[in-house]
Amino acid sequence: MSDRVADRVKGLKGSGIREFFDIAQQMEGAISLGVGEPDFVTPWSIREACIFSLEKGYTSYTSNWGLLELREMISDKVYTDDSVYYDPEGEILITTGVSEAFDLAVRAIANPGDEVIIHEPSYVSYKPCTLFTGGSPVCVDTGVGDEFKLRAEKLEQKITDKTKAIILSYPNNPTGAALSRKDVEEIADVVTEHDLLVISDEVYGKLTYDGKHTCFSSLNGMKDRTILLNGFSKAYAMTGWRLGYAAGNKDIIEAMMKIHQYIMLCAPITAQMAAMEALRTNDEMEQMVSEYNRRRRLMVEGLREIGLSCFEPKGAFYTFPSIENTGLTSEEFAKRLLLEEKVVVIPGSVFGASGEGFIRCSYAVSQYEIKEALKRMGRFLEGHRVV
Repeated sequence: MSDRVADRVKGLKGSGIREFFDIAQQMEGAISLGVGEPDFVTPWSIREACIFSLEKGYTSYTSNWGLLELREMISDKVYTDDSVYYDPEGEILITTGVSEAFDLAVRAIANPGDEVIIHEPSYVSYKPCTLFTGGSPVCVDTGVGDEFKLRAEKLEQKITDKTKAIILSYPNNPTGAALSRKDVEEIADVVTEHDLLVISDEVYGKLTYDGKHTCFSSLNGMKDRTILLNGFSKAYAMTGWRLGYAAGNKDIIEAMMKIHQYIMLCAPITAQMAAMEALRTNDEMEQMVSEYNRRRRLMVEGLREIGLSCFEPKGAFYTFPSIENTGLTSEEFAKRLLLEEKVVVIPGSVFGASGEGFIRCSYAVSQYEIKEALKRMGRFLEGHRVV
């Protein structure tokens, strides 16, 4: 029966993240540092807004674009935070999570044969979604020596006459790397010179610990070239609500909306109502970011103490320590650690070839779980040969 499956799907590997998550779900006593999901419950005021919307009977479809009031609030928020204005009536689309927003963006711009540049290590869906369009993903490796930053000169080396766009994802999943304003300005110069588009996934933008995140579309000349992606999952602890948005050039956003209206129709109205409340209140988000910062330091110090060198993340809620001194591949390390010590980490190899030799550890768990996981990992390392 496999000959009935499309070739571009048949050869695709399943998500390495979900594989480890599913194993951990069945394992009693496991500590998961694997899935990028806040351990905080969605703040009560947001949940209450959802409950109230149900009590009032808000159970219908919305416009394919999403609720206008929510789009207006997003427009105000982006302008206040990043000094870039998007027209809520044609330049903002509400999506079912940032993952859908990315899928729509790459499908709206990429023709078969177009090259899309992806910096790696990177989130696992970028390459498959590009392949689904018939486009060609072109990978640029980043490394710990450059703090996992995409450098303008390395980007330029990968550009050809077939290059249509680049994907920019900072703060980065899985490395926790962030770009300075100077870094993004240098990338913007390359984008302008070669007349490229940019899909900028900034869902971790509010989870920045050293300095302020720079919104790529806020740079001179970049608004019209950039499809800005963001959402509510990470900063507002709303992963299961599945709500994101895209903002950008009116023609591109309308093209994305056409795809969205056929495959998704609209994001759930209850999630949209809750998101409006999320945008009204920032106090709990700021508290969560402060707690992530404490956990970040605890995790980095702990990993170094047990013998794993670790780049200090500047954003998101992940560490990306090196495990090269164990003599194990990242997949071997992750599987043995899970089976022997019941700690879930994600092999760096699932995030691209340059992720080999690393593991991703999320610190979106309690400080107690971080300490216990580090204790088990230290015991695991003592029992394995170090080269």
